[in-house]
Amino acid sequence: MMIFQKFIVFLVVFVMAFSVSCRRGGSEYVTVALSESFSGFDTLTSDKSDAAAERVRNLMFNALVKKTESFDYTGEMAESIETSEDGKAITFKLRQKIKFHNGAGFTSKDVKYTFDELFKSTGYKRLAFFDSVDKKLVPHIDGIETPDEYTVVFRIARPALKNQLLSNLVAIPIIPDGTVATQRSQPVGSGPFKFVNFDQSQSTVELVAFAEYWDGAPKVTKLRVKTIPDASALQAELQTGAVDIAPVPSNLTPDSLKTLARQPNLDVQQFDGSNIQYLGLNTQSAPLINVKIRQAIGYAIDREKIIRELLSGQAKIANSILPEASWAYSPGTQYGYDPERARKLIAEAGYKNEPIKFKFAAGNAAYSSYAQAIQNMLVEVGLNVQIETLDPNTIREQLTQGNFQMNTGVWVGGNQDPIFMKDLFTTARIPGPNVSCCNRSRYSNAEVDKLVEKAVNETDREKAKQLYVDAWAIISNELPLFPLWYPANMVITSKRIGNVKISPSGDWSFIKDITVQN
Repeated sequence: MMIFQKFIVFLVVFVMAFSVSCRRGGSEYVTVALSESFSGFDTLTSDKSDAAAERVRNLMFNALVKKTESFDYTGEMAESIETSEDGKAITFKLRQKIKFHNGAGFTSKDVKYTFDELFKSTGYKRLAFFDSVDKKLVPHIDGIETPDEYTVVFRIARPALKNQLLSNLVAIPIIPDGTVATQRSQPVGSGPFKFVNFDQSQSTVELVAFAEYWDGAPKVTKLRVKTIPDASALQAELQTGAVDIAPVPSNLTPDSLKTLARQPNLDVQQFDGSNIQYLGLNTQSAPLINVKIRQAIGYAIDREKIIRELLSGQAKIANSILPEASWAYSPGTQYGYDPERARKLIAEAGYKNEPIKFKFAAGNAAYSSYAQAIQNMLVEVGLNVQIETLDPNTIREQLTQGNFQMNTGVWVGGNQDPIFMKDLFTTARIPGPNVSCCNRSRYSNAEVDKLVEKAVNETDREKAKQLYVDAWAIISNELPLFPLWYPANMVITSKRIGNVKISPSGDWSFIKDITVQN
């Protein structure tokens, strides 16, 4: 028996060593773990929001505009941005040395083509460039002109739409002329990494460094992105060296991260985050239609305890959907832990033990851990909360359809601009025939609609800030969505990976600049 056991140990060690050796081969392979499956490579015309796909997009594509660390906007593929005197023409001077992965040079023709295809599609991103008035879509953009190869002019309906335009441009990947039909299976962008292959059976995407990348070629020559939604499998692959880096692994619990930090071959680093973990509450579903029940939920959850005991301090309490560094931030109504107040509100609401279904994505150990704690806290104050887990695609569909009462999730990136309040909380953004995103709570308040609309159209930033503050005061009191915390951006790497500097948004742009040692 002892000989057999020794043979098994030898075999496991040999297989692990052989796996790592093959993985590295004679080339510079770096394997990056993606915690959630993604729906496809086409993030331009897709009709579904997909945070996992957006992370992969950052590796292969650029946009006209990007965010700064203080959540303002600056050019990415655009070298400069100029506004006309009347405020209705935004001119983008393009960088002249950008190439796409297919060898074509980047020009204004590609920008025009990208937006023409976006607006012809049914993609959810196109809706950000329209207002919904009397159930009709009214465009923000009156026209896009290309006076020369390296100039693009966006003509907007009114001057106040400039900031909204810049915000929306961040999420639009510019694609080369004539490629929209092949982007879903053969993505072609201008980003630091170039698509090579997608092995669906192994859930693995292979990329190579784009040597002609305009902002300098990555130091990593070959990159492999592997979808590993199972937490145990991810831990095992990190420990054996089959995975080199796991950025913001949403499927790992804080305890798992602490365990991995003790491994001699791994580093676990913590960075401040600006994304928002939240509870979504369907305001059109009984008993959550009653504002007192929603407020009771806010007071019943001991977020400090969850962050301390379950999240190991890897988060910070959020009192707004906006990050604290945002120019429009205000805390609004703050929900400290107060179970007695929660019970009082429940009694005042006349609650009769109606069930409240709490839905979230299956297979996410981190969600499951704190969701059960939240369930217990809500049950303790007298609410009949029942957990239901679903696969990610199903839950996305049900949220859009309004087939839920309470859910939890994370908004990635979009919450950094106060314009997001329009998508999340105005009546016009309740999902319907022409709208798929993002007021899943189906919240409607005429005063909030007016305040947010005025804020969006206000060119004076101080006046706009006050309008957003007033809107959030109402929203946070009525609580269609409860901000839980800002998760820290945790990054697990093998010891051979260096120069890890992830931004507060948690996007994957930092991978371009990582270093690797054999």
